[in-house]
Amino acid sequence: MTTTEQQIDPKLIKVLEKVSDPEIPVLSIMDMGVVRSAIIEEDLVKVEITPTYSGCPAMDVIGDDIKKALKEAGYNSEIELILAPAWTTDWITPRGRKALEDYGIAAPLSAQADKDALLGNKKIVKCTNCGSTNTRLVSQFGSTACKAQFQCDDCQEPFDYFKCLK
Repeated sequence: MTTTEQQIDPKLIKVLEKVSDPEIPVLSIMDMGVVRSAIIEEDLVKVEITPTYSGCPAMDVIGDDIKKALKEAGYNSEIELILAPAWTTDWITPRGRKALEDYGIAAPLSAQADKDALLGNKKIVKCTNCGSTNTRLVSQFGSTACKAQFQCDDCQEPFDYFKCLK
C-alpha cells in the first residue's frame, strides 16, 4: 500500500464518513485520511487507522466511534492502530480542507510554505475570516498540538492554522 492508497470496501464508506474527528467535528475520519483500510472478512470488519501524530489522544475515541457506527450498521469490527506509513496532511481530502477553512481553521500549506509561515519568514497563512494573508504567528501551538495560533492584522481575528505534517 502506498502512502496515499486506501483499501476500503465501498459498502463501508458511508458508515465511516459519519464518524467525526472528535477534535474537529466538522471533519469525518475519512476526510482526515486516518482510515487506511476497512475490509469485510467473513462476519468481521477489520479497520486500520493511523494517528495524525504519535500519541494523539483522540485515537481511542475514534476507534470507539468507528466500532459504534459499524455496530449500528450491523457489523462487528476490530480496530488496529498502524503507525507506518506515518500520517501526513497530504491525506486530508479537498472536501476536508474546505471544511477546515469553513470551520475557521486554515488548511495546511506545503512543507516549505509551512516552515516559512511558522518561522515568520512569509505572510502566507490566509485568514479564515476575511481571506487576508496579512497574518502573523501568535503561538506555535493552538488548541491542539497539530495547530498553531495566528491572528489577522487586517480584521484582528485570531484563528488556528493546521500545521503541515509530512
